[in-house]
Amino acid sequence: MLFKNALIYGADFRFHPGWLTVEGGRFAAVGAGEAGAGGTDLAGARIIPGLVDIHTHGNSGADFSDGSDEGLRRMAAYLASVGVTSFAPASMTLPEETLHTAFRTAVRLRGARPAGLAKLEGIQMEGPFFSEKRKGAQNGAYLRNPDYDFFKRLYDVSEGLVRIVDLAPELPGSVDFVRRASALCTVSVAHTEADYDAARAAFDAGATHVTHLFNAMPPLRHRDPGVIGAAAENDRVCAELICDGHHIHPSAVRAAFRLFGGARMCLISDAMSACGMPEGKYALGGQAVYVKNGLATLENGTIAGAASDLYTDFLNAVRFGIPPEDAVRAATWNPACEIGRQREIGSIEAGKCADFVVCAEDFRRLAVYIDGVRADGKDGGTA
Repeated sequence: MLFKNALIYGADFRFHPGWLTVEGGRFAAVGAGEAGAGGTDLAGARIIPGLVDIHTHGNSGADFSDGSDEGLRRMAAYLASVGVTSFAPASMTLPEETLHTAFRTAVRLRGARPAGLAKLEGIQMEGPFFSEKRKGAQNGAYLRNPDYDFFKRLYDVSEGLVRIVDLAPELPGSVDFVRRASALCTVSVAHTEADYDAARAAFDAGATHVTHLFNAMPPLRHRDPGVIGAAAENDRVCAELICDGHHIHPSAVRAAFRLFGGARMCLISDAMSACGMPEGKYALGGQAVYVKNGLATLENGTIAGAASDLYTDFLNAVRFGIPPEDAVRAATWNPACEIGRQREIGSIEAGKCADFVVCAEDFRRLAVYIDGVRADGKDGGTA
């Protein structure tokens, strides 16, 4: 199938007038300028890669940590409908057996690859190796120091789907854990009270990621730069950012992109089960969460995940002043790299999965395709 007369987001992270063809669920060719007769004339619409959310807990009333096959499929269906074509659900700080159950649901969905649903490409293990002081909405009853054997059991249960594991680097055993775990997946600094030296030690040992920058960590101070300072100066470290308009002020979003550059930012949703649902009472990791005016909090007022999806957050980033080219990269290519899936997803290149979004000049969604098949519930078939 040919799509022509479009502005295509290329592998150079810029938009170019051109065309593309899809065969067998993959991009067959991507070209510049005019195309031949036939095909779908997009009349100048934009084509961007399908978004990749590497940190989402749930939506549509479902929570990944509940370990429900039906709930995880419901999450994947919703994500597909809003232009998120791949995802890595995030777990919470919970008992090992509960995580075991949730991770097995991920393995089953990954193996089934049902058509029309966002593709599960990994898991982010958010907890339980966190600071009590910075636990946020994580359940303090199940916090523990970094434990490689605990992690490895869950990694094995997931059949290697754990692509990011989080920890607070000030905890005992962190550096050794980072050295060992980083041989298997990305290690991220998160929910931490670490000072600059502790954070730098973790990055030197092999950590290359920061979970939801600014949230659940000390602020950047000129005499105590902490995690943010240590991460910003290390070119190997990529940082997540929640752009729902509640977690981070737009000025801080712009500052983060200036600190890290477009090549080192990952937009995430951190969405919980209330995403895509009416406001009210929900749950996250077994704790009650209340959503009002788009803000999700525990009963004590602690922010507890987000109620918006990644595509909305991508639009917010552009609205906050992030150059569109950088915002697209931060929602597609960069997160695909962080979970080691960049050879298959995250960009529009011949041979890769034909996961893409057709959108208007202002990035309003017009159509979503997964493996070349229209996946947003609107009219349209196989490309």
